Amino acid sequence: MLDPPTLLKAYSQGVFPMADADGSIGWYTADPRGVMPLEGFCPSRSLRAAVRQERFDVRFNSAFEATMRACMETRAEKTWINQELIDAYRGLHRLGFAHSVESWAGGELTGGLYGVSLGGAFFGESMFHRKTDASKVALYHLVDRLRERGFELLDTQAVTPHLQSLGGIEMPAREYLRRLAKAIQKDCRFE
Repeated sequence: MLDPPTLLKAYSQGVFPMADADGSIGWYTADPRGVMPLEGFCPSRSLRAAVRQERFDVRFNSAFEATMRACMETRAEKTWINQELIDAYRGLHRLGFAHSVESWAGGELTGGLYGVSLGGAFFGESMFHRKTDASKVALYHLVDRLRERGFELLDTQAVTPHLQSLGGIEMPAREYLRRLAKAIQKDCRFE
């Protein structure tokens, strides 16, 4: 069942839901686990320039569902997001646990990401972009906010070449769970 208490309990144990090809919801974990060390985030020169030039208006939580739907639509050939997940995460968003970071240009949503915060941990779920650098700028601002608010852990589930180029690493599940247990005890506020 995808109610908020079930989702939060799963996240606190390092488990996350994904829609399977048949539309059912499966529960997953990863070993090794992808993590973006907040102190090890390494934005490229071009990303720093995009942030400095303010090519995007970055907003938090102004279009949560639209961000989640865009993540689903841009991966139509292989998506792990379905309507059931959108409904469940909308519930988490209403309760203040699910968040979006959005890049806007010309009044249009051009990129962003969404995820779940629990204590001092943020679980990144998905990203999308419709303009070059839009999702990377959102990630830059997410990392900045997490540092500013005292978060300890940015979970990326897996490490893609893109995330690795920004400082993402893999860690053994045992180490990840140790860090997660510590991080969720913190009283951090995303908003």
